[in-house]
Amino acid sequence: MYAIVSIAGQQFKVAKDQQLFVHRLQGDEGASIEFDKVLLAEDGGKFQVGTPGLKGAKVSAKIVSHLKGDKVIVFKKKRRKGYKKKNGHRQQFTKIEITGITL
Repeated sequence: MYAIVSIAGQQFKVAKDQQLFVHRLQGDEGASIEFDKVLLAEDGGKFQVGTPGLKGAKVSAKIVSHLKGDKVIVFKKKRRKGYKKKNGHRQQFTKIEITGITL
């Protein structure tokens, strides 16, 4: 059984006991959260497709931890003009574990 769910503006294919990284979510570590924007669900070969979402379907998850991703270096330069600019960025993520899918 799996589902395609919209979390923080992105779509993820999730199954029970799966862990994934999503953009930073509100909530403390160990807190449980529910996502109700389920777009598609598969259960034993039967597919249910929402328009745009399935009514009454929910995906429950638990927040495992909050962390930062790898540093991305942004370097801008214009030749012969003496213009150089260097910036770094670390995206904040939340690691969640899917605890159940309810149709």
